[in-house]
Amino acid sequence: MKKLLLLAGVFMTLSTFAQDDMSIVWESKLDHKIESHGVGTEQRGYSYAASQKEVTVFDNKTGKVLWIKRFKDVAPKLRKVDEIIPLWESDALLLFDKKAGKDQVACVDMKTGNLLWNSERFQLSESFASAFVGSQNETTEFADLFIDIPEENGFIVAMKKEMIFVDAKTGKERWSTEKFKGVVGAYIYKDGFIYGINFVPGGLGALFTGMKNQVVKMDMSNGDVVWEQAYIGRAERKVITKEFLFDLDLKDDMLVLRMNGIQTYDINTGAKLWAAAFDFTADKMVGQPAGTKKFGVYGAVAEPIFHGDDVYVLDMSSKKSQYLKKYDKNTGKLLWTSAEIKAARAIPSMGLAGDKIVLQIGGLVEAQAYIRKKVKQSDGTYTWETETRVWYPEVKPFGLQAFNVADGSLAWDSERFKKGISNSFTVEGNVIISSGKSLYSIKAADGNVNYEIALKDDGIGTGEGLQLYNDKAVVIGKKGIATHNISDGKLVASNKYKTSFLEDYVGDYLIMKTNSADIACFDLKDCSFKQFKAKKGASTTLTTEAEYVYVHENKVVTKLKVK
Repeated sequence: MKKLLLLAGVFMTLSTFAQDDMSIVWESKLDHKIESHGVGTEQRGYSYAASQKEVTVFDNKTGKVLWIKRFKDVAPKLRKVDEIIPLWESDALLLFDKKAGKDQVACVDMKTGNLLWNSERFQLSESFASAFVGSQNETTEFADLFIDIPEENGFIVAMKKEMIFVDAKTGKERWSTEKFKGVVGAYIYKDGFIYGINFVPGGLGALFTGMKNQVVKMDMSNGDVVWEQAYIGRAERKVITKEFLFDLDLKDDMLVLRMNGIQTYDINTGAKLWAAAFDFTADKMVGQPAGTKKFGVYGAVAEPIFHGDDVYVLDMSSKKSQYLKKYDKNTGKLLWTSAEIKAARAIPSMGLAGDKIVLQIGGLVEAQAYIRKKVKQSDGTYTWETETRVWYPEVKPFGLQAFNVADGSLAWDSERFKKGISNSFTVEGNVIISSGKSLYSIKAADGNVNYEIALKDDGIGTGEGLQLYNDKAVVIGKKGIATHNISDGKLVASNKYKTSFLEDYVGDYLIMKTNSADIACFDLKDCSFKQFKAKKGASTTLTTEAEYVYVHENKVVTKLKVK
């Protein structure tokens, strides 16, 4: 939920601002190279950085080193560490030395660096590595085999034939089960039980023999599976930014799985209540860059809308025919199916305004790719270079349609946006929508235009996105951002930056990031921004509150204030 604050007044800031650099809170040079790292929340108060031979934990507030240890001094059997798996909620680090059949795991108290336990129980590296031979779109990482369960002071390990629950402080195995296989993709903890689904990416099929889609209720005291059901579809995550593409939620006694629609289960019995889920893949609607090894397209289908006892869901399972469907939330009864939404390859946005459901046909979707390609150098030699890319391509055709909530009949169909749409949102009975060149307010009741404002005066290139901020529409351009009054569309403020994309948006601040990891933090009150110019190879991490950025490069950690 975005934090919304009232503006003290109306800003009319149309000129650009001087671009200040983000201020440095502290800079800390470590005794070793930084080859992996983890950033804890400001509330937790510490983070870590490690090479293959040693690890440092430092204080987030001051940058002061809390402790530094060589791995062989932590646990004598460790010679190197291939994987560090933070169990943030349990204040522990798992150190994993892969030895192909002789794997060593040590668990360290994150606050003190003291060894809690070590074990040879978890032989995972050999089978995990073999599972991914030839896998192209695999997004699972070794760390995904472990999931922290802080409510029970332990963690789950997904083994080849079983799932084990381990006490984080002692290493003691508390239970194991062969009835729930695969990686835990998401879970909800309640009253000593977890409600979870397994995660079945392609390569893991070879690791977990016989695994299947499962949604379960599990007793955490003994590992008993109280009930299990099969879910429809495939649980996935984004290939670069790793966000899950599904979500679990509890609504009273109903477990709700959102994944290409909705699937619901009785939490007491596991009985399937109702489902409106449809198989859908968006990968082929956007071309892959040359050298792509991992690829995904996201945001092509709008999330379902819950309103009172009603649920509105898009059925995009057919390439030729698409429909809007309305269900009773409590019974799953299909109340109506709209007329066919012809030729819609993507419907990224759906909004409820008064007695209309408004659909944005086509527009910007999100694409992510991991690219590896051979590049010719100035001396005629070739080197292999890798790139992670996130971008927002357009998907045609474009349009805007509205349906009556009473019976699903088509209320109106606008021809105005046939040439382009970025995205849209509904507010106070109107649809605010950008064509990339103009900003519009459309009456949801009848499709008539309240206003049309050209975006050329914004000076930020083509509008590629739209966000709601208080009583303003934020236009995200190729080279900066601008704000407009929602009431009349007038430009309030704008500022130009480099070619970049939206990284984050929290409260009054919006982060833009370039492909070379430079970032700019815009203050939405007046569109001023502060920037950070990253060095080649640097890694940047925004805190969850978007207040700070941690930069890791070579041996140096730098904390920057973004506001």
